[in-house]
Amino acid sequence: MTPFYLSKPYQPPQAPQNLPLKESWALFGGISPDLFMKRYWHKKPLLVREAIPAFALASQDQESLGSPISADELVEFAAQDTVESRLIKAGPWSFNTGPFSKKMIPAFSKPNWTLLLQGMEAHHPAAAKILSWFRFIPDARLDDLMISVAGIGGGVGPHFDSYDVFLIQMSGRRRWQISEQEDLSLTPNLPLKILQHFKPEQEWVLEPGDMLYLPPHVAHDGIALDAGCQTWSVGFRSPSFKELLQEGLWRLAESLEDIPELEKKFADPKQKAATHAEQLPEELIEQITQKLRHLKLNRVDRFLPGITAYLSEPKQQAFFDSPINPLNPTLFTKNLATKRLLLNPQTRILSLGKAVFCNGDNMSQGQTKDIAQAWRSLSAKKSLLSKKLPVSGQSSLYEAYLAGWLVFEV
Repeated sequence: MTPFYLSKPYQPPQAPQNLPLKESWALFGGISPDLFMKRYWHKKPLLVREAIPAFALASQDQESLGSPISADELVEFAAQDTVESRLIKAGPWSFNTGPFSKKMIPAFSKPNWTLLLQGMEAHHPAAAKILSWFRFIPDARLDDLMISVAGIGGGVGPHFDSYDVFLIQMSGRRRWQISEQEDLSLTPNLPLKILQHFKPEQEWVLEPGDMLYLPPHVAHDGIALDAGCQTWSVGFRSPSFKELLQEGLWRLAESLEDIPELEKKFADPKQKAATHAEQLPEELIEQITQKLRHLKLNRVDRFLPGITAYLSEPKQQAFFDSPINPLNPTLFTKNLATKRLLLNPQTRILSLGKAVFCNGDNMSQGQTKDIAQAWRSLSAKKSLLSKKLPVSGQSSLYEAYLAGWLVFEV
Protein backbone atom coordinates (compact mmCIF):
# COMPACT_ATOMS: atom_id res chain seq x y z
CA MET A 1 0.00 0.00 0.00
CA THR A 2 1.31 3.45 -0.92
CA PRO A 3 2.36 5.40 2.19
CA PHE A 4 0.03 8.33 2.98
CA TYR A 5 2.85 10.83 2.59
CA LEU A 6 3.44 9.80 -1.06
CA SER A 7 -0.20 10.16 -2.05
CA LYS A 8 -1.62 13.02 -4.07
CA PRO A 9 -4.18 14.84 -1.93
CA TYR A 10 -7.82 14.37 -2.85
CA GLN A 11 -9.64 17.62 -3.69
CA PRO A 12 -13.28 17.37 -2.56
CA PRO A 13 -15.74 19.35 -4.69
CA GLN A 14 -18.24 21.85 -3.29
CA ALA A 15 -21.77 20.48 -3.48
CA PRO A 16 -24.13 22.27 -5.88
CA GLN A 17 -26.51 24.86 -4.45
CA ASN A 18 -29.57 22.75 -5.26
CA LEU A 19 -28.85 19.16 -4.33
CA PRO A 20 -30.47 16.51 -6.58
CA LEU A 21 -32.34 14.80 -3.75
CA LYS A 22 -34.14 12.21 -5.88
CA GLU A 23 -31.17 11.18 -8.04
CA SER A 24 -28.79 8.33 -7.21
CA TRP A 25 -25.53 9.28 -5.47
CA ALA A 26 -22.34 7.25 -5.30
CA LEU A 27 -22.00 8.56 -1.74
CA PHE A 28 -24.91 6.32 -0.74
CA GLY A 29 -24.12 3.34 -2.92
CA GLY A 30 -26.31 4.34 -5.84
CA ILE A 31 -29.43 5.41 -3.99
CA SER A 32 -30.75 8.95 -3.64
CA PRO A 33 -30.60 11.08 -0.48
CA ASP A 34 -34.40 10.81 -0.43
CA LEU A 35 -34.23 7.00 -0.28
CA PHE A 36 -31.34 7.07 2.18
CA MET A 37 -33.40 9.13 4.62
CA LYS A 38 -36.40 6.81 4.24
CA ARG A 39 -34.52 3.53 4.51
CA TYR A 40 -31.50 4.18 6.72
CA TRP A 41 -31.47 7.53 8.55
CA HIS A 42 -31.97 6.93 12.27
CA LYS A 43 -32.90 3.31 11.45
CA LYS A 44 -30.03 1.01 10.43
CA PRO A 45 -26.33 1.04 9.42
CA LEU A 46 -25.16 1.35 5.82
CA LEU A 47 -21.74 0.41 4.46
CA VAL A 48 -20.85 2.07 1.15
CA ARG A 49 -17.84 0.91 -0.83
CA GLU A 50 -16.30 3.60 -3.08
CA ALA A 51 -18.60 6.27 -1.64
CA ILE A 52 -15.99 8.70 -2.99
CA PRO A 53 -15.27 7.17 -6.44
CA ALA A 54 -12.19 9.36 -7.02
CA PHE A 55 -10.06 7.05 -4.87
CA ALA A 56 -10.92 3.92 -6.87
CA LEU A 57 -10.56 5.78 -10.20
CA ALA A 58 -7.10 7.01 -9.22
CA SER A 59 -6.10 3.48 -8.27
CA GLN A 60 -7.16 2.23 -11.71
CA ASP A 61 -4.80 4.81 -13.21
CA GLN A 62 -1.95 3.54 -11.02
CA GLU A 63 -2.15 6.65 -8.83
CA SER A 64 -2.81 7.00 -5.14
CA LEU A 65 -5.00 9.63 -3.54
CA GLY A 66 -4.47 10.73 0.03
CA SER A 67 -6.39 12.81 2.51
CA PRO A 68 -7.08 16.45 1.57
CA ILE A 69 -5.27 17.38 4.80
CA SER A 70 -1.95 15.68 5.44
CA ALA A 71 -1.19 14.00 8.75
CA ASP A 72 1.59 16.53 9.37
CA GLU A 73 -0.89 19.39 8.86
CA LEU A 74 -3.25 17.82 11.39
CA VAL A 75 -0.45 17.73 13.96
CA GLU A 76 0.08 21.44 13.34
CA PHE A 77 -3.64 22.10 13.83
CA ALA A 78 -3.48 20.27 17.17
CA ALA A 79 -1.02 22.90 18.41
CA GLN A 80 -3.56 25.71 17.94
CA ASP A 81 -5.67 26.75 20.92
CA THR A 82 -8.60 27.55 18.59
CA VAL A 83 -8.83 23.87 17.57
CA GLU A 84 -10.45 21.39 19.95
CA SER A 85 -8.09 18.40 20.03
CA ARG A 86 -7.77 15.21 22.07
CA LEU A 87 -5.03 12.59 22.28
CA ILE A 88 -6.01 9.04 23.21
CA LYS A 89 -3.63 6.19 23.94
CA ALA A 90 -4.36 2.52 24.58
CA GLY A 91 -2.61 0.05 26.88
CA PRO A 92 -3.37 1.53 29.36
CA TRP A 93 -6.05 3.94 28.23
CA SER A 94 -5.24 7.63 28.63
CA PHE A 95 -6.99 10.80 27.53
CA ASN A 96 -5.57 14.32 27.20
CA THR A 97 -6.90 17.55 25.71
CA GLY A 98 -4.91 19.97 23.56
CA PRO A 99 -3.38 22.12 22.40
CA PHE A 100 -0.39 19.80 21.90
CA SER A 101 3.17 20.61 20.94
CA LYS A 102 4.57 18.43 18.16
CA LYS A 103 6.76 16.47 20.58
CA MET A 104 3.70 15.54 22.66
CA ILE A 105 2.19 13.59 19.77
CA PRO A 106 3.69 10.14 19.06
CA ALA A 107 5.45 9.46 15.77
CA PHE A 108 3.21 7.92 13.12
CA SER A 109 5.33 4.77 13.30
CA LYS A 110 4.35 4.30 16.95
CA PRO A 111 1.28 2.11 17.62
CA ASN A 112 -1.89 2.47 19.70
CA TRP A 113 -2.62 6.19 19.67
CA THR A 114 -5.25 8.47 18.13
CA LEU A 115 -5.42 12.22 17.67
CA LEU A 116 -8.93 13.68 17.34
CA LEU A 117 -9.58 17.16 15.95
CA GLN A 118 -13.08 18.54 16.31
CA GLY A 119 -14.88 21.12 14.15
CA MET A 120 -12.40 21.00 11.28
CA GLU A 121 -14.89 22.57 8.85
CA ALA A 122 -14.10 25.87 10.56
CA HIS A 123 -10.36 25.51 9.96
CA HIS A 124 -9.89 23.94 6.51
CA PRO A 125 -11.91 24.46 3.29
CA ALA A 126 -11.71 20.76 2.35
CA ALA A 127 -13.59 19.80 5.51
CA ALA A 128 -16.19 22.50 4.84
CA LYS A 129 -16.70 21.12 1.31
CA ILE A 130 -17.24 17.61 2.65
CA LEU A 131 -19.94 18.98 4.97
CA SER A 132 -21.66 20.65 2.02
CA TRP A 133 -22.47 17.18 0.68
CA PHE A 134 -24.77 16.56 3.62
CA ARG A 135 -27.01 19.64 3.39
CA PHE A 136 -30.02 17.47 2.58
CA ILE A 137 -30.13 17.06 6.37
CA PRO A 138 -31.32 20.23 8.17
CA ASP A 139 -28.54 22.57 9.29
CA ALA A 140 -30.00 22.57 12.81
CA ARG A 141 -29.04 18.89 13.14
CA LEU A 142 -25.49 19.23 11.89
CA ASP A 143 -22.77 19.34 14.54
CA ASP A 144 -19.36 19.25 12.87
CA LEU A 145 -16.67 17.27 11.10
CA MET A 146 -14.13 15.50 13.29
CA ILE A 147 -10.89 14.08 11.93
CA SER A 148 -9.13 11.12 13.51
CA VAL A 149 -5.49 10.43 12.64
CA ALA A 150 -3.85 7.41 14.23
CA GLY A 151 -0.92 5.06 14.42
CA ILE A 152 -1.42 1.34 13.79
CA GLY A 153 -3.80 -0.06 16.40
CA GLY A 154 -5.12 3.40 17.24
CA GLY A 155 -8.74 3.79 18.25
CA VAL A 156 -10.96 5.02 21.04
CA GLY A 157 -12.24 1.63 22.14
CA PRO A 158 -15.68 0.04 21.60
CA HIS A 159 -18.33 2.68 22.28
CA PHE A 160 -21.64 4.08 21.10
CA ASP A 161 -22.76 7.56 20.11
CA SER A 162 -26.07 9.22 20.90
CA TYR A 163 -26.21 10.75 17.42
CA ASP A 164 -26.02 9.80 13.74
CA VAL A 165 -22.55 9.68 12.21
CA PHE A 166 -20.97 9.17 8.77
CA LEU A 167 -17.48 7.64 9.00
CA ILE A 168 -15.50 8.42 5.84
CA GLN A 169 -12.15 6.73 5.32
CA MET A 170 -9.70 9.27 3.89
CA SER A 171 -6.26 7.70 4.32
CA GLY A 172 -5.04 4.22 5.21
CA ARG A 173 -7.34 1.43 6.30
CA ARG A 174 -9.50 1.01 9.39
CA ARG A 175 -11.23 -2.12 10.62
CA TRP A 176 -14.73 -1.50 11.93
CA GLN A 177 -16.71 -3.87 14.09
CA ILE A 178 -20.31 -3.01 14.93
CA SER A 179 -23.07 -4.45 17.07
CA GLU A 180 -26.70 -3.56 17.63
CA GLN A 181 -26.53 -5.07 21.12
CA GLU A 182 -28.85 -3.81 23.84
CA ASP A 183 -26.22 -3.94 26.59
CA LEU A 184 -24.60 -0.50 26.51
CA SER A 185 -23.11 -0.56 30.00
CA LEU A 186 -19.71 1.13 30.33
CA THR A 187 -16.46 -0.10 31.81
CA PRO A 188 -15.96 1.63 35.18
CA ASN A 189 -12.83 3.55 36.20
CA LEU A 190 -11.66 4.45 32.70
CA PRO A 191 -11.04 7.97 31.30
CA LEU A 192 -13.11 7.05 28.21
CA LYS A 193 -16.66 5.77 27.73
CA ILE A 194 -15.78 2.23 26.65
CA LEU A 195 -18.36 -0.55 26.50
CA GLN A 196 -17.94 -3.22 29.12
CA HIS A 197 -19.37 -6.10 27.05
CA PHE A 198 -18.82 -5.42 23.35
CA LYS A 199 -19.94 -8.32 21.16
CA PRO A 200 -19.26 -7.54 17.47
CA GLU A 201 -21.85 -8.80 15.01
CA GLN A 202 -20.41 -7.44 11.74
CA GLU A 203 -16.90 -6.52 10.63
CA TRP A 204 -15.41 -4.68 7.64
CA VAL A 205 -12.11 -3.14 6.62
CA LEU A 206 -12.67 0.29 5.08
CA GLU A 207 -10.34 1.48 2.34
CA PRO A 208 -9.86 5.16 1.35
CA GLY A 209 -13.10 6.40 -0.20
CA ASP A 210 -15.34 3.95 1.70
CA MET A 211 -17.99 5.19 4.14
CA LEU A 212 -19.95 3.69 7.02
CA TYR A 213 -23.15 5.30 8.33
CA LEU A 214 -24.29 4.49 11.85
CA PRO A 215 -27.51 5.59 13.54
CA PRO A 216 -27.51 6.38 17.27
CA HIS A 217 -26.68 3.72 19.86
CA VAL A 218 -25.07 1.24 17.46
CA ALA A 219 -21.99 -0.04 19.26
CA HIS A 220 -18.81 0.23 17.19
CA ASP A 221 -15.05 -0.11 17.41
CA GLY A 222 -12.60 1.20 14.81
CA ILE A 223 -8.94 0.13 14.74
CA ALA A 224 -6.36 1.75 12.45
CA LEU A 225 -4.51 -0.77 10.28
CA ASP A 226 -2.01 1.66 8.76
CA ALA A 227 0.20 4.43 10.11
CA GLY A 228 -1.37 7.83 9.54
CA CYS A 229 -4.83 6.31 9.13
CA GLN A 230 -7.44 9.08 8.78
CA THR A 231 -11.18 8.82 9.33
CA TRP A 232 -13.40 11.86 8.83
CA SER A 233 -16.57 11.76 10.92
CA VAL A 234 -19.59 13.87 10.07
CA GLY A 235 -21.63 14.06 13.27
CA PHE A 236 -25.09 15.39 14.05
CA ARG A 237 -26.47 17.17 17.08
CA SER A 238 -29.01 15.41 19.25
CA PRO A 239 -29.96 17.78 22.09
CA SER A 240 -32.32 16.54 24.78
CA PHE A 241 -35.81 17.99 25.03
CA LYS A 242 -34.78 19.24 28.47
CA GLU A 243 -31.92 21.19 26.90
CA LEU A 244 -34.09 22.63 24.13
CA LEU A 245 -36.91 23.67 26.46
CA GLN A 246 -34.55 25.16 29.03
CA GLU A 247 -32.83 27.26 26.38
CA GLY A 248 -36.15 28.27 24.83
CA LEU A 249 -37.59 29.24 28.21
CA TRP A 250 -34.50 31.21 29.18
CA ARG A 251 -34.60 33.28 26.01
CA LEU A 252 -38.36 33.68 26.27
CA ALA A 253 -37.92 35.04 29.80
CA GLU A 254 -35.32 37.51 28.48
CA SER A 255 -37.77 38.74 25.83
CA LEU A 256 -40.23 39.78 28.58
CA GLU A 257 -37.86 42.66 29.38
CA ASP A 258 -39.14 44.39 26.23
CA ILE A 259 -42.80 44.44 27.39
CA PRO A 260 -43.41 47.60 29.49
CA GLU A 261 -46.85 46.36 30.54
CA LEU A 262 -45.22 43.68 32.69
CA GLU A 263 -43.57 46.36 34.84
CA LYS A 264 -46.93 47.05 36.43
CA LYS A 265 -47.29 45.85 40.02
CA PHE A 266 -49.73 43.14 40.95
CA ALA A 267 -52.87 44.54 42.58
CA ASP A 268 -55.85 42.71 44.06
CA PRO A 269 -58.74 45.06 44.77
CA LYS A 270 -61.15 42.12 44.45
CA GLN A 271 -59.36 40.03 47.07
CA LYS A 272 -61.77 38.67 49.68
CA ALA A 273 -61.02 37.94 53.32
CA ALA A 274 -59.01 34.72 53.31
CA THR A 275 -60.05 31.67 55.30
CA HIS A 276 -56.81 29.88 54.36
CA ALA A 277 -54.14 32.59 54.35
CA GLU A 278 -51.37 30.04 53.72
CA GLN A 279 -52.67 29.25 50.20
CA LEU A 280 -51.55 31.11 47.10
CA PRO A 281 -54.46 33.48 46.42
CA GLU A 282 -56.90 32.68 43.62
CA GLU A 283 -56.78 36.32 42.52
CA LEU A 284 -53.04 36.06 41.83
CA ILE A 285 -53.49 32.76 39.99
CA GLU A 286 -56.28 34.22 37.84
CA GLN A 287 -54.29 37.32 36.87
CA ILE A 288 -51.18 35.27 36.03
CA THR A 289 -53.35 32.96 33.90
CA GLN A 290 -54.71 35.95 32.00
CA LYS A 291 -51.23 37.35 31.41
CA LEU A 292 -49.96 34.01 30.09
CA ARG A 293 -52.96 33.76 27.78
CA HIS A 294 -52.50 37.34 26.58
CA LEU A 295 -48.76 36.84 25.95
CA LYS A 296 -49.47 33.49 24.26
CA LEU A 297 -46.77 31.84 26.39
CA ASN A 298 -48.64 28.55 26.13
CA ARG A 299 -47.94 28.37 22.38
CA VAL A 300 -44.96 26.65 20.81
CA ASP A 301 -44.30 29.54 18.42
CA ARG A 302 -43.24 31.65 21.40
CA PHE A 303 -40.56 29.06 22.28
CA LEU A 304 -39.20 28.43 18.79
CA PRO A 305 -37.28 31.73 18.36
CA GLY A 306 -35.28 31.03 21.51
CA ILE A 307 -34.61 27.45 20.46
CA THR A 308 -33.50 28.59 16.98
CA ALA A 309 -31.24 31.23 18.53
CA TYR A 310 -29.67 28.56 20.76
CA LEU A 311 -29.07 26.14 17.89
CA SER A 312 -27.44 28.94 15.85
CA GLU A 313 -24.85 29.71 18.53
CA PRO A 314 -21.24 29.06 17.46
CA LYS A 315 -19.05 26.52 19.20
CA GLN A 316 -17.36 27.59 22.42
CA GLN A 317 -13.96 27.55 20.70
CA ALA A 318 -15.13 29.88 17.92
CA PHE A 319 -13.13 33.09 17.62
CA PHE A 320 -13.96 35.94 15.25
CA ASP A 321 -11.47 38.54 14.02
CA SER A 322 -12.79 41.91 12.92
CA PRO A 323 -11.44 43.08 9.52
CA ILE A 324 -8.08 44.85 9.90
CA ASN A 325 -9.09 47.65 7.51
CA PRO A 326 -12.89 47.58 7.56
CA LEU A 327 -14.81 49.00 4.62
CA ASN A 328 -17.15 51.89 5.32
CA PRO A 329 -20.83 51.31 4.49
CA THR A 330 -20.49 52.89 1.02
CA LEU A 331 -17.52 50.71 0.01
CA PHE A 332 -19.19 47.70 1.63
CA THR A 333 -22.21 48.24 -0.64
CA LYS A 334 -19.97 48.58 -3.72
CA ASN A 335 -18.02 45.46 -2.77
CA LEU A 336 -21.25 43.52 -2.42
CA ALA A 337 -21.99 44.15 -6.10
CA THR A 338 -18.83 42.39 -7.30
CA LYS A 339 -17.71 40.03 -4.52
CA ARG A 340 -19.60 37.33 -2.70
CA LEU A 341 -20.21 37.86 0.99
CA LEU A 342 -19.62 34.56 2.78
CA LEU A 343 -20.13 33.18 6.25
CA ASN A 344 -17.04 33.01 8.42
CA PRO A 345 -16.33 29.24 8.64
CA GLN A 346 -17.12 29.38 12.37
CA THR A 347 -20.43 31.22 11.90
CA ARG A 348 -23.67 29.34 12.36
CA ILE A 349 -26.90 30.51 10.76
CA LEU A 350 -30.47 29.16 10.88
CA SER A 351 -33.88 30.32 9.73
CA LEU A 352 -37.28 30.15 11.41
CA GLY A 353 -39.80 31.10 8.75
CA LYS A 354 -38.67 34.53 7.56
CA ALA A 355 -36.58 35.23 10.67
CA VAL A 356 -32.83 34.55 10.45
CA PHE A 357 -30.65 33.81 13.47
CA CYS A 358 -26.87 34.12 13.22
CA ASN A 359 -24.51 33.19 16.05
CA GLY A 360 -27.39 33.33 18.52
CA ASP A 361 -28.91 36.67 17.42
CA ASN A 362 -32.02 37.48 15.39
CA MET A 363 -30.42 39.41 12.52
CA SER A 364 -33.57 40.09 10.49
CA GLN A 365 -35.60 41.65 13.30
CA GLY A 366 -36.08 45.41 12.95
CA GLN A 367 -34.27 45.50 9.59
CA THR A 368 -35.43 46.88 6.25
CA LYS A 369 -37.17 44.51 3.87
CA ASP A 370 -34.06 44.34 1.65
CA ILE A 371 -31.65 43.58 4.51
CA ALA A 372 -34.00 40.93 5.91
CA GLN A 373 -34.17 39.31 2.47
CA ALA A 374 -30.36 39.43 2.22
CA TRP A 375 -30.12 37.50 5.48
CA ARG A 376 -32.57 34.90 4.19
CA SER A 377 -30.40 34.45 1.11
CA LEU A 378 -27.29 34.07 3.28
CA SER A 379 -29.03 31.46 5.41
CA ALA A 380 -30.21 29.43 2.42
CA LYS A 381 -27.23 29.79 0.08
CA LYS A 382 -24.37 30.58 2.51
CA SER A 383 -23.34 33.47 0.25
CA LEU A 384 -24.66 36.82 -0.97
CA LEU A 385 -24.01 38.86 -4.11
CA SER A 386 -26.22 41.89 -4.68
CA LYS A 387 -25.92 44.87 -7.00
CA LYS A 388 -28.92 46.69 -5.56
CA LEU A 389 -28.61 46.50 -1.79
CA PRO A 390 -27.93 49.81 -0.02
CA VAL A 391 -26.31 49.02 3.32
CA SER A 392 -26.22 51.55 6.14
CA GLY A 393 -23.86 51.58 9.07
CA GLN A 394 -26.74 50.58 11.33
CA SER A 395 -27.79 47.51 9.37
CA SER A 396 -27.24 44.13 11.02
CA LEU A 397 -25.53 42.93 7.82
CA TYR A 398 -22.81 45.57 8.12
CA GLU A 399 -22.49 45.01 11.87
CA ALA A 400 -22.01 41.27 11.30
CA TYR A 401 -19.24 42.10 8.80
CA LEU A 402 -17.51 44.35 11.34
CA ALA A 403 -17.76 41.58 13.95
CA GLY A 404 -16.04 39.11 11.60
CA TRP A 405 -19.11 36.91 11.25
CA LEU A 406 -19.26 37.62 7.51
CA VAL A 407 -16.28 37.92 5.14
CA PHE A 408 -15.87 38.79 1.50
CA GLU A 409 -14.63 36.11 -0.86
CA VAL A 410 -10.95 36.56 -1.67
